[in-house]
Amino acid sequence: MNIPTLTTARLVLRGFTEDDVDPLVHILSDADVLRYFPDPKPPPRERVHKIISRQLQHWEEHRYGWWALEPRSSKGLIGWSGLQFISETTEVEVGYLLGQPFWGQGLATEAAQASVRYGFEQLGLESIVGIVHPENVASQRVIEKLGLSFVDRTRYFGMDCYHYRMERPPGSRRA
Repeated sequence: MNIPTLTTARLVLRGFTEDDVDPLVHILSDADVLRYFPDPKPPPRERVHKIISRQLQHWEEHRYGWWALEPRSSKGLIGWSGLQFISETTEVEVGYLLGQPFWGQGLATEAAQASVRYGFEQLGLESIVGIVHPENVASQRVIEKLGLSFVDRTRYFGMDCYHYRMERPPGSRRA
């Protein structure tokens, strides 16, 4: 599948390539980056390669997935953002992850906004959810800035999470 490239004021959202494996290994090797994930241990290179391969397959199967994030001003992977199908619940989740040097700059919100817009405007999704660890206050702020509303506290991926949801805005075109 030809993965669309999106641009925002400060970011390029593009499809992952083989060249992204080592930079993603580096990003994920920071213990704080995965602190609120179900498995917070940094994955080995082989697993990161599989993660990228699965994302490319996810794009083929669903017409959406994670984009690799680069600053518009320079080349180089700084994280990912996009949409993910949750097979256990048939929901579509907006997600994002940035290397620690890029935290606190509004980049996660900027990338996630582009992802949500793509889901509603290009794919015609009816709703998008956000899944956030209860202690991850920064990620909760991103989700709330996107306009997702708190639904409940529940379990996803084997851990307690806050569950947020946003319905397709009125007037958004259906794909």
